[in-house]
Amino acid sequence: MNATVSNFYYGAVTPVAAYLMACLGAALGLRCTVRSLRTSRRRGGWLALGAISIGCGIWTMHFIAMIGFSVEGALVGYDAALTLLSLLVAIAVVALGVFLVGYRGASPLNLGVAGTITGLGVAAMHYLGMSAMRAHGDVRYDAVAVGLSVLIAVVAATAALWAAVSVRGLRSSLAASLVMGIAVTGMHYTGMAGVSVHLTDGNAGTQSSTSLMAFLLSMLAGPLAVLLVAAVIVMFDPEMMLGTENTEHPDSDATAQWDSRSPVPAQQSGHPSPSSTSW
Repeated sequence: MNATVSNFYYGAVTPVAAYLMACLGAALGLRCTVRSLRTSRRRGGWLALGAISIGCGIWTMHFIAMIGFSVEGALVGYDAALTLLSLLVAIAVVALGVFLVGYRGASPLNLGVAGTITGLGVAAMHYLGMSAMRAHGDVRYDAVAVGLSVLIAVVAATAALWAAVSVRGLRSSLAASLVMGIAVTGMHYTGMAGVSVHLTDGNAGTQSSTSLMAFLLSMLAGPLAVLLVAAVIVMFDPEMMLGTENTEHPDSDATAQWDSRSPVPAQQSGHPSPSSTSW
């Protein structure tokens, strides 16, 4: 028989908390990506931190929202290995998109390819995480809801990557992260709206609040710690928080290398070299 399912077992607490985590991950990811584009030094490190922040934010959003998922007449549990695998998938696909745009630019083609790959990966993370769920029954999905959730994921990922390379100011980044939080959370609940559970055994029961909460909180501890560390790094980087332009041009390292091979000494803008008159 089909069981009654709910995504709001604890009311508005879980969707609001899930949305805030999605916004936090997006905000940190945007600021890290902006920082990476201001200088070629340590660009890979900033992009990696941005990808990890966004990936952890999306994954944390998903499983905080799943705390509020209940199946009437069945106990809900999760497979730990698949749950952790979904986290790795989230980080990996976001990193692929962020590095592609960060190093190859934000041309429409790059954004389209990176956004599609990242969006499909985020959707894969969502449904891989759902496959980790154990509800003593068959979990079924409505094809329309699944397709719509995947479309939202692709659009949201493309918009996120565009914002990462286009948005500069702190206020603009925060506004973009709020919109991205809505899109990512909307993708989750759109997919969940098409979920139904057909019970296959007589293991009756209710939501096991204690055991489920303990498991998910233990799973969430690591990503939450990563987001906390990323937030500290962002807060202690004045250029990222204030949105000031770095005096170093993104390509200055390459320019310096070129100038070092040139017989003519490089001149800094607005400050002629004292030795320039001797040439």
